[in-house]
Amino acid sequence: MLYYLFDFLEAEYDFLGAGLFQYISFRSASAFIVSLLISTIYGKRIINYLRDQQVGETVRDLGLAGQTEKSGTPTMGGIIIILSTLIPVLLFAILDNIYIIILIVTTIWMGIIGFIDDYIKIFRNNKAGLKGRFKILGQITLGIFVGSMLYFHPSVTLKEKLPVKYQYITQDGTPILFGEAKKSTKTTIPFVKNNEFEYAEAMELFGKGLKEYSWILFIIVVTFIITAVSNGANLTDGIDGLAAGTSSIIVLTLGILAWVSGNIIFANYLDVMYIPNSGEMTVFIAAFVGALVGFLWYNTYPAQVFMGDTGSLTIGGIIAVLAISVRKELLIPILAGVFFIETLSVMIQVLWFKYTRKRFGEGRRIFKMSPLHHHYQKVGYHESKIVTRFWIVGIMLAVLTIVTLKLR
Repeated sequence: MLYYLFDFLEAEYDFLGAGLFQYISFRSASAFIVSLLISTIYGKRIINYLRDQQVGETVRDLGLAGQTEKSGTPTMGGIIIILSTLIPVLLFAILDNIYIIILIVTTIWMGIIGFIDDYIKIFRNNKAGLKGRFKILGQITLGIFVGSMLYFHPSVTLKEKLPVKYQYITQDGTPILFGEAKKSTKTTIPFVKNNEFEYAEAMELFGKGLKEYSWILFIIVVTFIITAVSNGANLTDGIDGLAAGTSSIIVLTLGILAWVSGNIIFANYLDVMYIPNSGEMTVFIAAFVGALVGFLWYNTYPAQVFMGDTGSLTIGGIIAVLAISVRKELLIPILAGVFFIETLSVMIQVLWFKYTRKRFGEGRRIFKMSPLHHHYQKVGYHESKIVTRFWIVGIMLAVLTIVTLKLR
């Protein structure tokens, strides 16, 4: 909103300083600061309100040190993250940008699913929460919406770098290094020469003439990624500060990729895809990072509030949509490696238990407990040490993700 206000003031009255709002860097920094202030200052009030309403977590005794003491801690703190993200975005972002629209819808939609899940757990005294099929249905619905918008919307385009012999400089000195903006389903794939993968060409593996139906494959992939990452974030939210801290690292990395991909100069210099209009996502990302960092103020050990599914499902959905939007979704297993290994640990544990029960008549376990962070708790590590080490792993994976862009 402020973008449009100051754009008007500059155009009509040449208002001093109004031009600053034209810069993504200024609006991103402002969004981060406002988000951080909202989450830290008003976060405490929200926590007190949740406590007054007796919105407390019921913690089962799983034999983990310090777990039972957390019973009664306010949950549904994801509301803090959602509000602290959306308010600065509404203030500082260009609201008719298609990527911002998709991200706002994702935040609200996943927040509603998580809120319903938490509401059923707390106020209906049903620990199972929202039935799995309804949760998955909600994620699939969002996946279809996001996939359709990214595939069909005319503003979602890509500019490919021209061969050197076709690059030129105009009479006013402007270098023309990229071709015209066009629709494309290309994405980034690591460790290959051209560093690109085309969904449309993949459809031809199923038969010639199927290239025009690439939207089907694209929407299926988008839906799978959103569902997988949101559930992965949900599984990671098990001990104080783990999900919020890990997510901050992932989102900050995506912010770098979004800013570079939306800037024609840096996209050319670093030889990455140039995605027009995608740089605006940096404003949303800055607000989101500010919300996560502010939430950590109250969520680090010992936590004063839990994010609940309201927060974890929303975080996962946003990360998935950001990665898809900057054409880096195939890097998610690396970038969101903590989410990936946490999910994998649960899958391995369940499958091995079922297999051994069928084979030997008694279920056996590979890990002392899953997800993986609970295994380390069972081993005897303090949760603060586990969280810190997972953060370090997350940082290493983030650096590796950026490095893979040049490993071809």
